[in-house]
Amino acid sequence: MRAAVFDKFGPPEVLHVVHVPDPQPGPGEVRVRVLAAGVQPFDVAVRQGQMPWAKIQFPQTIGQEYAGVIDAVGEGVHEFQPGDPVLGSTMLNGAAELLCVAAENVVRKPAALDFPAAAALVAASQTASGALLELAVGAGDVLLVHAAAGSVGTVATQLARLAGATVIGTASPRNHDRLRRQGAVPVTYGEDLVRAVRDLGLQPTAALDAAGGEAIAQSVELGIPRDRVGTIVDDKAAADHGTRVVRAGRDPKRLTHVIDLAAGGELLMPVQPFPLDEIVEAHRVVESRHSDGKVVLRLAP
Repeated sequence: MRAAVFDKFGPPEVLHVVHVPDPQPGPGEVRVRVLAAGVQPFDVAVRQGQMPWAKIQFPQTIGQEYAGVIDAVGEGVHEFQPGDPVLGSTMLNGAAELLCVAAENVVRKPAALDFPAAAALVAASQTASGALLELAVGAGDVLLVHAAAGSVGTVATQLARLAGATVIGTASPRNHDRLRRQGAVPVTYGEDLVRAVRDLGLQPTAALDAAGGEAIAQSVELGIPRDRVGTIVDDKAAADHGTRVVRAGRDPKRLTHVIDLAAGGELLMPVQPFPLDEIVEAHRVVESRHSDGKVVLRLAP
């Protein structure tokens, strides 16, 4: 099979596509023929060597989220059969034509959702939904989402709106129309953010930070209770300001819920696709933080 690997830490150019032996499913596992694989900032950090806890063995395959079709099942697996369309989370082997994963972590893909759209939602949906649960965001809240045009911010904005909250989303001006379509009130990030939010006449009651930097300090300055300010990217800022680090783990039930919303047209995620052979460019785009949607690798036409 073909797989995207890297042999050393470094810039996107360390990535390349090679042929490696096909994996075989063990007991309790299924083998998935991957048709689409998401690329996320975590992948960039792993490739750069910024995740020292990650167990790297060069040449290392990369990728954490996938969608595809089961083509083999291991001993003891009865809930899935070859031909079933599925999606889910994995660890450092998603950008490959075949991967083996525990059947208990696999989610069925609805027919109404294509494979790139399904892969685009895997990590963001679980992170966003878990973060909103931890911050207890619901009806009547005014949620400030930092980096609302990113993948996590996109899902969090729409889930919060569905829960009855008002959402203020930070983004560059070029993404403001997209935020409005998602139901958010857009503001431009930067040093004038606090004033811009106050000018809206809306008092935020919770904040989700997917940007880092000054976002936590700005949230506190806006008077949001510190226990309702959560970050998924900036542990140091959270410690400095006494706010929360949100560590929403992977949960197939939460993933299924968001996927069903997307299949029903209640949640949208724009996708920017690249063929597997262009994984270097795909990583460049994710690293730039200026994508035109969730970056997804296509492993089949």
